Order: sequence, then C-alpha cells, then structure tokens
Amino acid sequence: QVLLVESGGGLVQAGGSLRLSCVDSGRIFSSYAMNWFRQAPGKEREFVAAISRSGGSTYYGDSVKGRFTISRDNAKNTVYLQMNSLKPEDTAVYYCSAGNLGSGTYWGQGVQVTVSS
Repeated sequence: QVLLVESGGGLVQAGGSLRLSCVDSGRIFSSYAMNWFRQAPGKEREFVAAISRSGGSTYYGDSVKGRFTISRDNAKNTVYLQMNSLKPEDTAVYYCSAGNLGSGTYWGQGVQVTVSS
C-alpha cells in the first residue's frame, strides 16, 4: 500500500524558496519512480519533475528547469522538491505521485504553494 503525504507548502515572495516533502508511509517506496505535478486554478495538471527509483536519474518540466531540484531518500521513504527563484506563475497545488517516470499510480492529497509578486 502506498500512502503519500505532502508538506512544506505555503506563501512566499517572488524570488524566494520552498522545499516540499512527500512521505510514503507504505513499505515499498523504493520500488517506484516518484513525480511532482502541479495544478493551477483553471489549468490542466502539469508535470514538474520526476526521479528514478534509485535517484540516479531526474527529469524536469521546461518551466522549472534550472530552478527546481527533485531528490529522494529511500531510507526515509521521502521525496523532496527544492524550489528556488520562485515566480508568481509557480502558484499551484503541488502533488507527489508514485509510479512510473512522468506518470503516477498513487497520489498525495496536494499542498498549496502561493508565490506573491
């Protein structure tokens, strides 16, 4: 069973940073690639970043390349998203998901990130 819980969201000024965390309370975290997606009001869900099971490979959406970093700690069943140089257009609900690279089978409940200008 996979149960994903995100944390670390909040309100930040443009140019600031946040780090999101997603903990899997299941027992097979290292069996899944992990992803971050986001969805802004009135927009479709957007791929943000993905990381392979071992953490050796990472992938990013074009809009966050060079600003966001995905990482994972399999010993802690946790995936992270370090977000730097945040922009107002990064405002969205951020979701972590477990599954294949770029697609999720299991989803968290989401965490709000708001970037003020």
